[in-house]
Amino acid sequence: MLLIRFMLVMAPVVLLINGYTKGDWWEAALFALSVAVGLTPEMLPMIVTSTLARGAVKLSKQKVIVKHLDAIQNFGAMDILCTDKTGTLTQDKIVLENHTDVSGKVCERVLHAAWLNSHYQTGLKNLLDTAVLEGVELDAARGLAERWQKVDEIPFDFERRRMSVVVKEDDAAHQLICKGALQEILNVSTQVRYNGDIVPLDDTMLRRIRRVTDTLNRQGLRVVAVATKYLPAREGDYQRADESDLILKVTSPSSIRRKRPPPRR
Repeated sequence: MLLIRFMLVMAPVVLLINGYTKGDWWEAALFALSVAVGLTPEMLPMIVTSTLARGAVKLSKQKVIVKHLDAIQNFGAMDILCTDKTGTLTQDKIVLENHTDVSGKVCERVLHAAWLNSHYQTGLKNLLDTAVLEGVELDAARGLAERWQKVDEIPFDFERRRMSVVVKEDDAAHQLICKGALQEILNVSTQVRYNGDIVPLDDTMLRRIRRVTDTLNRQGLRVVAVATKYLPAREGDYQRADESDLILKVTSPSSIRRKRPPPRR
């Protein structure tokens, strides 16, 4: 408001001074009008900044800390604001709730495949990888690391939303273990292990998977899929094209799921 008042004062002052010195009041009026028009856009950033600063002062009186003035404008444009303080509603920790096959039966092989994938990846391990690594007992983890050796890795990227590691047992065939978002794993899988048998991943099986997945998602659970594929031992690097014709081992029916534990009381 102070800057606006300054503009309202300056225009008449310019009019009086220019008209009194030159004697041409019509020209003085046009010049004063041009000064007023020129001052308005020049002072607009200052007006906006001063207004936001004034809002920050008012919010500070209500015990609100404002670190960025632009946030006040965004805050004023909101209709609904949802917030969560870590430790109040969540603990910022993901836990491995279960590990089963597609039929819903607990399957240690599924957990071991997920553990090998998380253990041998060289990228930044997220909270999900940490939960998987913590889900295997120490003795079992040592046994897996001694039994399986890493051959290669296909790193994670946000386009594929999955990552793979290739491991081998002694001089046997290589095994590609792919872990990632359910839909992305389904896109590269053609078969599924169901009740101990390898069956085609047809439309009936897909509908069953999606139906259960939707139910789990409504419960706030995150489903992660693991698929494997045996390949002949070879030299050289593995590529994205090798992530095809996989056998889905775990998916939505009570699969590897992650959720945030309830807060401590």
